[in-house]
Amino acid sequence: MDKVRIGVICPSEIAFRRFMPAIQKCESAEYIGVAHASAEEWDGNVPDGLVDAELAKAKSFQKEYGGKVYDSYEALLSSSDIDAVYLPLPPALHYKWARKALENGKHIFLEKPSTTSLGNTEDLINLAREKLLAVHENYMFAFHKQLEEIAGIVNSGELGDVRLYRIAFGFPRRAQNDFRYNKSLGGGALLDCGGYTLKLATMLLGDTAKIATSRLNYMDGFEVDMYGSATMVNDRGVTAQLSFGMDNSYKCELEIWGSKGCLTTGRILTAPEGFEPTAEIKVGNETQTVKLSADDTFKKSIQKFCWCVADDRERVENYAAIGRQAELVENIKEA
Repeated sequence: MDKVRIGVICPSEIAFRRFMPAIQKCESAEYIGVAHASAEEWDGNVPDGLVDAELAKAKSFQKEYGGKVYDSYEALLSSSDIDAVYLPLPPALHYKWARKALENGKHIFLEKPSTTSLGNTEDLINLAREKLLAVHENYMFAFHKQLEEIAGIVNSGELGDVRLYRIAFGFPRRAQNDFRYNKSLGGGALLDCGGYTLKLATMLLGDTAKIATSRLNYMDGFEVDMYGSATMVNDRGVTAQLSFGMDNSYKCELEIWGSKGCLTTGRILTAPEGFEPTAEIKVGNETQTVKLSADDTFKKSIQKFCWCVADDRERVENYAAIGRQAELVENIKEA
């Protein structure tokens, strides 16, 4: 297939540090350029020097990786040089700019979460379906080879029958001005780290998994949920217990508790490129540490996006996965 020509809306840190190195290695995609917001595209008053600061960031992309610098998001979206847009804006801005991109005939590669509401996500999917455009939500961990290897251990019967999954993802409090703590920007533990745990639980439990119980916890001085928990159960009665938070000691764990043994691993959601994760398997009184494979999940996520651009079936399956994720998040909000 032809290379998908991708432009980046917003010269963000994750775009520079993670997306740009990954796309350089992807044979099916090509980086074209990056856009910074014009003064008119900023919501509310624009602090002095902000547009110039964003322009400087965009020029750092050009210096390091080449490509064009677009002087507004609209200029990038209307460009005939662009087939698709990578959108690493804060979550509350995803819907607005993703919809504009789709209206301009561009495929959309969204950082997670897709949007901040089920209704908005469904609207994007419906518009994309109508225009035969791809939408992709960047939960990179889902493409890591360690998940296949862990599934192989479970399927081997070494752990016996699975009795329970436990998934925990949380990290210490970040700077006060981090978007995760800003309600108007789409902050909150559920939309951020909680989404990872939901995604992994759905992969482990299958399409019949439902939210059985959930709780979001708030703290004085913050307008968003700071930590939370949930229980998911599938039609066979297999349960996953989820916990997440952004004022927590660091955890990124999966535990699989079986009738014969137990498996635990500590970088299930955040293993960077080249990192070799490990799993500890305990059966009876014997414990062994198993090396799992390193992987490049950002590259594989871009590749998945390109498949969705090229293939109708891939595209439709991705619509369903994104909609399912948004539905589970909405279920927890409603509970």
